[in-house]
Amino acid sequence: MGLTYADSLNSTPFRANDPVDTLLADFFLAARNLRRNAQRTLVAVLTVASGIVAFLLAGGFIAWIFEDMREATIRSQLGHVQIVRPAYFEKGIADPYAFLLPANSPEQRAIEDAPGVASVTPRLAFSGLVSHGEVTIAFVGEGIDPERERPISSRIIVQEGSDLKAADQPAVLLGEGLARSLGVRPGDLVVLLATAANGSPNAVEVSVAGTFATISKEYDDVALRLPIVLARKLMRVEGATSWVVLLERTAGTASFVADQRARLPPDRFELVPWNALADFYNKTVVLFSSQVSVVKFIIGLIIVLTISNTQTMSVLERTREIGTSLAIGQRRQVVLRMFLAEGLLIGALGGLVGIALGYLLGAIISLIGIPMPPPPGMARGYVGQILIVPALAGEALLLALLTTLLASLMPAWKASRMNIVDALRHNQ
Repeated sequence: MGLTYADSLNSTPFRANDPVDTLLADFFLAARNLRRNAQRTLVAVLTVASGIVAFLLAGGFIAWIFEDMREATIRSQLGHVQIVRPAYFEKGIADPYAFLLPANSPEQRAIEDAPGVASVTPRLAFSGLVSHGEVTIAFVGEGIDPERERPISSRIIVQEGSDLKAADQPAVLLGEGLARSLGVRPGDLVVLLATAANGSPNAVEVSVAGTFATISKEYDDVALRLPIVLARKLMRVEGATSWVVLLERTAGTASFVADQRARLPPDRFELVPWNALADFYNKTVVLFSSQVSVVKFIIGLIIVLTISNTQTMSVLERTREIGTSLAIGQRRQVVLRMFLAEGLLIGALGGLVGIALGYLLGAIISLIGIPMPPPPGMARGYVGQILIVPALAGEALLLALLTTLLASLMPAWKASRMNIVDALRHNQ
């Protein structure tokens, strides 16, 4: 027969009337009871640990995708914050040059000097037609300052040729899909045709400096980048349609936006954080988060069924012991707490073992890499990794504790409601 609750109190320094000591006595007795059938306890702990490892690896892979896609989106197209004229993103597509920001303004210099800012660069959005030989294709262009743009566009990959080098360089950088459609290579000449801000047509001939690729194939099929001096000359304007801000930390985006909104006149400037513009990223997060929730539910269900079966077997084996404890005056709520404590201990042990194994396997898998095919909308595959953040590990431990507690409820209730006489006659 195992230890009774009274035995545990008598053999330890726990005080019966102290709530904390009572709780400690519950877990002390639960630990002693789990040691009585070490093999079954080990199987239960490993079952929980296996589920937690599966959850961490799946969740860590999704977390890595989120972080990599977020940084690629920020450092190839959007920056952390875009500063524009009010209503530019709602009405600027029809008439972008009615929303121009000034060039070399004191507000821009103040933003560059703000704490946490790594770089600020002006961009001029424009569109038109690009021609090479007999081929003419519509494009969406950006006038950029190559030197200021370089840290913000660190995730733009130059596939052929070279990047733009100066703000007045007579060259253009083409998206690889657009270059392929035109049939051009670095060094070829192309003609850019556009309708200037005053409504008159204008054109400029430039050489192809190189081709680039981003995470979005759709963008690469129509995009080009032109030094901002040439873009202003082509569109016959001054200034920029947006100032793009790169911060030192992505986590500081919200505080930077709040601080600058308090400083800049709201009737002249609008600050738009990257996540308000990253529609594809936001939809991807919603989709993958739902998939992780399904994985969590399946793993939780497996743990509940396994631990419930384990606890039920434990109750059946200890029926006479439970009856004896109740016969000598042990309260039914003590029996209930004892089995719940056993379930929580299994969950805690399994969760901690699973987290340790998850971190280890995650590091090994990340070192090797996970080759992935190109997702929809992307031109290239990538090598995935596992990113297990503390929040995910905490969620995994909570999952282990809640599922094992839930699995122990019914067996614990049955144990506490046993008929004493029937329990004492069990197996006789």
